[in-house]
Amino acid sequence: MSLAGKTLFITGASRGIGKAIGERAAKDGANIAIAAKTDDPHPKLPGTIHTAAEEIEKAGGRALPLVVDIRDEDQIRAAVDKTAETFGGIDVLVNNASAISLTGTRQTPLKRYDLMHQINARGTFACSQACLPHLEKADNPHILNISPPLNMEARWFAPHVAYTMAKFGMSMCVLGMAEELRRDGIAVNALWPKTVIATAAVQNLLGGDETTKRARKPEVMADAAHAILVRDSREVTGQFFVDEDVLREAGVSDFSGYAMTPGLDPLPDYFL
Repeated sequence: MSLAGKTLFITGASRGIGKAIGERAAKDGANIAIAAKTDDPHPKLPGTIHTAAEEIEKAGGRALPLVVDIRDEDQIRAAVDKTAETFGGIDVLVNNASAISLTGTRQTPLKRYDLMHQINARGTFACSQACLPHLEKADNPHILNISPPLNMEARWFAPHVAYTMAKFGMSMCVLGMAEELRRDGIAVNALWPKTVIATAAVQNLLGGDETTKRARKPEVMADAAHAILVRDSREVTGQFFVDEDVLREAGVSDFSGYAMTPGLDPLPDYFL
């Protein structure tokens, strides 16, 4: 099962989970459109769309770095058109780009509220909408949202209601679009980590070095995404996958290689 020759449009792929998913697909010989904002080096964030492109091509794929702010409909459509023109179509959309602020109602500025909803929920909807004409023509089309299983218990909302609403907006896209697009053979699924993943958000916002030590590498999400995206789109849709469960089903039993610090048990994710 391979993604060889497939074209993936991945948002937020200049670093972290998005880049790891692109690199894993590139090992199969896939084409990766890197849709992200970081064109020039950022003082606090590692990597740019250009460094990500270099790493993806070293891994064996073809890369197309694209400057895209997914709050801007025109930028999305231009990037989608460029991807289809360059590679002849789009087979997979990975909605990975996300904004986070784990703050309560009193502590969340409306500017931050708007940012999270514009990127997470609206951006996912807009990218999905823009890619649909190309996914409809693909042999095995997939949309994969990096978002958590839907759970309406108050404990998931109370500590950071604005973020949860925005992130669950991505998951609600899965719930609705999977059924809407079922007859078109377009799979729409979600993937979420069982543990904390070592990303820039964790390093800068969610605990820094101490939390990162107890995290797993982004490659665990990349391998799980690959296992989903090679499956028949007509047989797997509307699912809320967890990375470890996907990999165990695929035969993986030893997860020690994914640990940032060998021997330390990883911390559980916030939404599980």
